[in-house]
Amino acid sequence: MQNTAETLTRGMKCLTDGLGIVETERFISIVLREQADYTKWRQQYYDDLSDDEIEYDITNFTQNHPKSFGS
Repeated sequence: MQNTAETLTRGMKCLTDGLGIVETERFISIVLREQADYTKWRQQYYDDLSDDEIEYDITNFTQNHPKSFGS
């Protein structure tokens, strides 16, 4: 398990790699302003997807993150 600083560092890297610095700052400001409930948001996200879309997301994730599964 990582400590808080390591988790924050990895999270920021994911955000900046995927969104860029400006959009990362925008994302963080939206989350803070809206006081977003991440768990609820993810549940709603998957409620709106078909089984095929969920299967695609899972396959895509496991192929792009092999170290997450003991490799």
